[in-house]
Amino acid sequence: MNGSWFCLVTVSSIAMLLYTCQASRSLHPIILVPGTGGNQLEGRLTESYKATSILCNRWYPIKKDKEGWFRLWFDTSVILAPFTECFAQRMTLHYDNDLDDYVNAPGLQTRVPHFGSTHSLLYLDPNLKHITAYMAPLVQSLEEIGYVNGETLFGAPYDFRYGLAAEGHPSYVGSKFLHDLKVLIENASNSNGGKPVILLSHSLGGLFVLHLLNRNPLSWRQKYIKHFVALSAPWGGTVQEMLTFASGYTLEVPLVEPLLVREEQRSSESNLWLMPNAKVFGHRKPLVITPHALYSAADIAQFLIDIGFPQGVHPYKSRILPLMQQLTAPEVPVTCIIGTGVKTAETLFYGGSGFDKQPEVIYGDGDGTVNLVSLLALESLWADKKTQPIKVIRVSGVSHSSILKNDTALHVIIREVNVINSHDYVLD
Repeated sequence: MNGSWFCLVTVSSIAMLLYTCQASRSLHPIILVPGTGGNQLEGRLTESYKATSILCNRWYPIKKDKEGWFRLWFDTSVILAPFTECFAQRMTLHYDNDLDDYVNAPGLQTRVPHFGSTHSLLYLDPNLKHITAYMAPLVQSLEEIGYVNGETLFGAPYDFRYGLAAEGHPSYVGSKFLHDLKVLIENASNSNGGKPVILLSHSLGGLFVLHLLNRNPLSWRQKYIKHFVALSAPWGGTVQEMLTFASGYTLEVPLVEPLLVREEQRSSESNLWLMPNAKVFGHRKPLVITPHALYSAADIAQFLIDIGFPQGVHPYKSRILPLMQQLTAPEVPVTCIIGTGVKTAETLFYGGSGFDKQPEVIYGDGDGTVNLVSLLALESLWADKKTQPIKVIRVSGVSHSSILKNDTALHVIIREVNVINSHDYVLD
């Protein structure tokens, strides 16, 4: 073709592929923000760490580097019961009343590898790519339209065990992540000719992004943010989280006993943040039913007491509950892409055996993890906000995690990215 180039197009995809042909000169940088469990974590033990068993002290973790760092998440040895307990002990956070903040287990140091890169978002264990792929299919799809890791495409991994806290309460780890993310946004924009950034989040990452936007001036948002695309964001929490706190939840990891990880899951600050929000679920609808009590989203504090986790009440009421009310419109364009039509826990029934047994479940609509009312929360809460552009796209039959790999969902995501990158797009 004498050095020229061309694009083959079909009628159904002409808009997207015409854009792709010009991607090299019109891409806005994208920063990917993962959800819970969506990036690798590393740990290192100091001399002050006290293992509860010889096994945990001598044989776990199985592999360390020369400086003592090991993969804390995701470690496939967690599926073996003896190692599950070692894993849970090291993932457990502790609320320090004196600090009014969450901290690691004594003697454990943690770090998040590859901040700024997509590397730790692709696979939770690079040695087991097939079964631990996370954002790899999404990143590949973005690369196919011209995005390049470290140039126009960036990752913002974080320690997802930690959350944020309401004003007046410290949240060292979560607040540092917001600071680092802000710097990454500014650097990504500056290194791309001042083009504002597209923030593309999954699940819990959407809550962090929303708070980042609302904790910075409108002038900053208008300068640095082109668009916020939230995939499967649990704006109002989930009923699934109540099951996690009551009985433990294995995240579908095979062979793991839920009760072995329950205390670790209860200790997670971000899990507490994802309890159902009464502003979204209402104050009266029963979400958990036992022979002796009904619990709605307004009864979380009593629920924590009754399941045997009273130590969670103070941080929940003081730090988390006020935070959950902060779903303020950021006045930058927002697109929510959600899965629907997947059975999702809506009501939990516990019999006379207590909370140590898995409940009977009544299912409703959602993405298999997040209830539809939570996925759609911003659409209803911001309905009268004339200065807040918002668009919601539903992808039927796509689950909370498969939205990152399902072909139909990926097509929708890439289509929206292409539209956002066009010079004259208008958000409906």
